[in-house]
Amino acid sequence: MSTLTFQGAVGEVTGSRYLIELDGDGGSHRLLLECGLHQGGADANEANARPFGALAGKLEAVVLSHGHLDHAGLLPKLVREGYRGPIHCTRGTRDLLDIMLRDAAFVMAKDLEWENKWRKRNGKPSVEPLYELEDVERTLALCESHPYGQPVRLPGGATLVFRDAGHILGSAIVELTIPSGGQAKRLVFSGDLGNPGSVLMKDPEKVFDADLVLMESTYGDRDHRPLDETLEEFARVLEEAHADGGNVLIPAFAVGRTQEILYHLSVLYHEGRLRQQMVFLDSPLAIRVTELYQRARKSLDPEDLKVLNVAASGDTSRYLPILRLTRTVEESMAINRIHGGAIIIAGAGMCNGGRITHHFRYNLEKPNTRLVIVGFQAADTLGRQLVDGAERVRVFGQDLAVKARVHTLGGFSAHAGQSQLIGWAGAFRNAPRFYLVHGEPGAQQVLKRTLAESGIEAEIPAYGDRIEI
Repeated sequence: MSTLTFQGAVGEVTGSRYLIELDGDGGSHRLLLECGLHQGGADANEANARPFGALAGKLEAVVLSHGHLDHAGLLPKLVREGYRGPIHCTRGTRDLLDIMLRDAAFVMAKDLEWENKWRKRNGKPSVEPLYELEDVERTLALCESHPYGQPVRLPGGATLVFRDAGHILGSAIVELTIPSGGQAKRLVFSGDLGNPGSVLMKDPEKVFDADLVLMESTYGDRDHRPLDETLEEFARVLEEAHADGGNVLIPAFAVGRTQEILYHLSVLYHEGRLRQQMVFLDSPLAIRVTELYQRARKSLDPEDLKVLNVAASGDTSRYLPILRLTRTVEESMAINRIHGGAIIIAGAGMCNGGRITHHFRYNLEKPNTRLVIVGFQAADTLGRQLVDGAERVRVFGQDLAVKARVHTLGGFSAHAGQSQLIGWAGAFRNAPRFYLVHGEPGAQQVLKRTLAESGIEAEIPAYGDRIEI
């Protein structure tokens, strides 16, 4: 029998990894589905540092659902430790990896430079990076991209098909047909399912046949607020910030969320509802991704783009003419001289690093600042502390009083909400086995109960669980 072992994203949202061992083609074959980075806290660092061991040399193929680091961020470490096989993904994912992994290696090198200086001063041994830029180059050379709907032959007699997940550029639902016990079994991994209400991406595809389904459960305990209500609140927050003379800080994930927020700001601008005259995209990573989205416009939702094309008379440079792209550190630092009237979009999305933390030092203690949280904040992150109402936070060793008004706008989520997850799960025929992954324990338990009410039985795996396919 072929088996699947849960090696990540169980009981947590990040660190996606599933080992598939096949008994097809007269021997044993090993495939890896996802190779994600764990994010948030010391436990995550420890998990990321854990060696792949002999597995790196025994794997024959890697399959990726999409390019977010929690799904693909440990690939260069796998390659560094000896993996030399193909990495199967969509074209959009391949293009994103070119940006995301290079940036991850750069940030890692910078962080380690500071840490090793501290270690040297304190007589401690230096720390090696998880991977370096040359590992990223070797990783990208192994990527093989495929369009949606095209069957791809894998080792061990398995077949791969990608379906559009509607989450970010290139995101996919993964269908694997796997020989097991003399039969062909179909394993479907949802990847991260998109929110049909969000802009730029097409709706996630429904899949109807499977024997085994791995389904994400990030928002398994709730539905998102309707987008039109969210947009009205967003516009109101921007208006209040303008009236109070303060800045608006938006910690935004570089891929997907940033582009969505820029889209909505563009619409507000052309409707004459955006009073601010300065919008800063203060993230070199988000700038590069936004430029990629611009080049990949044919992959985006044509109806959404039509709205901006009509407003801007087809001139993409007029989508949001008050947008300023700040690539350099000097340009970013100059923003801190602006005491009001600016919208500052900066990474990281969960506020656990990046330029947004520098802007916190200059804005978080001001009552006229508005902090707009537009994405999921994992446990143990600075963003989660702020969402949970922390009155004081530590940033760069400095204790800051949170006097800014914090607004959490969940309707912008690029993830499917509870009802959408249940609807996607309900499309399957013949009652496949369901396993819930990519969710915090509370959200998973709620989704499991709600699925049961719809006649769908689901299990919640633990780390290291091994099941037959």
